[in-house]
Amino acid sequence: MTTQPQADRPLLSDELATRSVEIILSGQTPGGAFIAGPTFSQYRYAWLRDGAFIAEALDLVGQTTAAARFHYWVAGVVLAATDGIERSIRAASSGALPAPKDYLHCRYEADGSPGPDDWPTFQLDGPGIWLWSLAHHARHGGSLDERHHAAARLTARYVAALWALPSYDAWEEWPEHVHTSTGGAILAGLRAFPGLVPGPHDPAIAAARSALEERLVGPQGPYGKWDGSDAVDGSLLWLVAPYGLVEPDHPAFAATLQRIETELVSPDGGVHRYAADTYYGGGEWLLLTAALGRVYLRRGAPGDRERAISALRWIEAQAHADGSLPEQVATRALHPQRIDEWRVLWGESACPLLWSHATYLALLAELSR
Repeated sequence: MTTQPQADRPLLSDELATRSVEIILSGQTPGGAFIAGPTFSQYRYAWLRDGAFIAEALDLVGQTTAAARFHYWVAGVVLAATDGIERSIRAASSGALPAPKDYLHCRYEADGSPGPDDWPTFQLDGPGIWLWSLAHHARHGGSLDERHHAAARLTARYVAALWALPSYDAWEEWPEHVHTSTGGAILAGLRAFPGLVPGPHDPAIAAARSALEERLVGPQGPYGKWDGSDAVDGSLLWLVAPYGLVEPDHPAFAATLQRIETELVSPDGGVHRYAADTYYGGGEWLLLTAALGRVYLRRGAPGDRERAISALRWIEAQAHADGSLPEQVATRALHPQRIDEWRVLWGESACPLLWSHATYLALLAELSR
């Protein structure tokens, strides 16, 4: 039975924040992994991407112990894959794609072993986001040891060698392209890396960072979904919030934000992933709405704080009676005729999604500051 959103009174921010922490912590395994969607059949695994965003939020709300457990778990996953990562780096250096058995996968079992292969596993944004999140954890009092340092070195060398290869994007689609959002995640990680690990460092890391800086900081026109695309994607919000790669008034981002507001923000304030999205009909995603709110706070133009509060209230209005936040809502789906095919395949869309709860907490924390 599907739980319906609460109709009589939305949860207050402090209530939903408390509930969000409870749901996130209940979704963390004893080893430190975060199960992305504990009640959704396809999401009963731990993603590097989801977990890194979740850890950022936990650090922001003072749950640093849980964040530390996640980072220790990821370090173990990376170090266990050392031989394959080294082979992947050598393959990329010779212009070849890594073998599927060698690259870092996107989703893992709780014990750190790769999840089933029936998934678009070659994704490069997760390792980059983890480096960025690990640095965020260190800035918020997290202690790092040689295990973290060794995993960070290996991860930085890995993404520096592979960043220009086509891979699946943050939505686990379009593997034939080099995605702007993925490049942003990797650049965020490579920017954070020098502060994580004492030098000297592999020169290839600095070279990759320089190339990505040129691609992402240099443009003046709007960012595309991937190299050569004129489509816009909601994940491009992350270039400003939370990564801070460019300022909100950077010409390329300002033009991108205007397109997102025009093409992807619904009249009620929720944010879609991209115009052609048909996954569960292409609904409004809570985690992107939270990112938009954080972008407004960082821009700080007249009315932006009120816009951020509106984004927060929209997210709160989607909470189910038990305080669970869904991945997306379909009330304003872009392609409603495509909803039922996903329901037949996998049931109702994921709820709760730990990533949704995390981004809500991060927006609330940024508003509180």
